[in-house]
Amino acid sequence: MRKKGKKQRRRRVLSTVLPVLVLVIALAVIMVWKVFVVKEVEVTGNEIYSDEQIETWALNDEYSWNSLYVVLKSKFQKQDEIPFVDSIHITLKSPSALEIEVTEKSILGYVYIPSLGQNAYFDQDGFVVELSTNVIENTMKIVGLDVQEATLYEKLDLEDSRILKTLLTLTQLLTKYERVPENIYVQDSDILLSYGSIQIDLGAGEYLNEKIRRMDQIFPQIEGQTGTLHLDIWSDSDTDVYFKQNELTDIPVDQQTVPEE
Repeated sequence: MRKKGKKQRRRRVLSTVLPVLVLVIALAVIMVWKVFVVKEVEVTGNEIYSDEQIETWALNDEYSWNSLYVVLKSKFQKQDEIPFVDSIHITLKSPSALEIEVTEKSILGYVYIPSLGQNAYFDQDGFVVELSTNVIENTMKIVGLDVQEATLYEKLDLEDSRILKTLLTLTQLLTKYERVPENIYVQDSDILLSYGSIQIDLGAGEYLNEKIRRMDQIFPQIEGQTGTLHLDIWSDSDTDVYFKQNELTDIPVDQQTVPEE
C-alpha cells in the first residue's frame, strides 16, 4: 500500500510539473526565436577593415539573424582567421544589439618579399605578423632591403641585425610624430624618407630621436615644395640642417601589390 501511494504521488507531481516545464521551454524557444533578432551591430577597434566587412565576417551563415546564436557560436566555435586581425569578441548589448570588438595586429611597417610575391608586415619587435599581397594604407613601406624569405611569427631575416634595430626605432618615432612616409628607402646604412615631392635624408641611423623631432618642427615650413631636407649632417656638435630645392633621389619601386579596400 505504501509503495502504491508513493507511485500515485509521483504521478501527481509529474502531471503538475511536466506541463509547466513544457510551457517554460516553449516560452524560452519563442523568446529566443522572436526576441533575440539582430537589428543593430556596433563595431569597435577596427581601422584596417570597415564596419561592414567585420559584420559580414561575424554574421556569416543562415542562422546569424539570431543574436544569441551569434554570441554562442563565437564563444564555442573556432573562428576563421582574418588577415591583420588578432581576435574578434562578440557580446550582447541587448537582445537585438550586438557589439563586435576587434583587436587588430600591431603593425609598424612592411617589406616586399620577391620570392614570396607578398608583403611581410612586422610589429614593434620586428616579428612578422602577417604575409599578404594586400597593401594597407598609412603603413610604412621599407624599400632597398634584400630580404629573400620571411616566416610568420619569426623575426625579419636581415643580414645586418643593426639595420632592423634602426628601422624599428625609426618606425616607432614616425608613428609617434604622425609623420608616416610613403617609403623608407634604405641604401647601405643610409635612410631616406619620401613624402611625395619632399624627401628627408636622415643619413646613418644615428641621433634618430633628435632628427625626427627636428623634421617634425621644420616640415610645415617646407610643405608643398620640392626637394630634400638634409638631416644627415646633424650631430651633437653640428645641429645645422638645410633644405635643397629640386633635389630628389630616385627610389626603386617594388613589384606592385593590391591595395586593401
